[in-house]
Amino acid sequence: MRSSLPRIILASQSPRRKMLLEWAEVDFEVIVKHTDEIEDPTLPIDQVPVAIAREKALAVKKELTRWAEGRTENSTHLPILAADTIVVLNNRIIGKPASREDAVQFLLQLSRQTHEVITGVCLMTGTETFEFADATSVTFHELTQQQIEYYVDKYEPYDKAGAYAIQEWIGVTGIKSIQGDFYNVMGLPVSRVLQLLKEL
Repeated sequence: MRSSLPRIILASQSPRRKMLLEWAEVDFEVIVKHTDEIEDPTLPIDQVPVAIAREKALAVKKELTRWAEGRTENSTHLPILAADTIVVLNNRIIGKPASREDAVQFLLQLSRQTHEVITGVCLMTGTETFEFADATSVTFHELTQQQIEYYVDKYEPYDKAGAYAIQEWIGVTGIKSIQGDFYNVMGLPVSRVLQLLKEL
């Protein structure tokens, strides 16, 4: 399987995305260039993470192009994969919590509610750019204040959209149902990405 897919560059520091690509036996290297990840309010919500992913991929492509100037060997021919994940409740994006109070409040809002997790994906080759958004519906059981505070204090989910990770304790014990790709909620709809890589 590994030999049938192209080697790629992952434009992300997310340990979840790295793990999913490793599980899928994709040959990749991580190269990240900082971007501001600004949410454009003029875009349809499902296009917001796509636009952010595009900026991540473009930043890495520009960096590789600069690095390759005057060199005979470079990585500019490798496809660049970038992704961004958002949590949407009642047509409103719930971002990453900036504090413990934010994280607790976010999870209180998600309690007993169904929300959407949308991952935008951008795959950039030397000549083409492929983009899509994948959405998964997630429903939580009622979460008590005690459960939420326990989770936030133990797992410190400050780098996670919506203040939770589905593969952690809060997901195992608090999620009632999901509709869609489980791995999309982790940060990458990996099976759909693999289908795209196979077509390259």
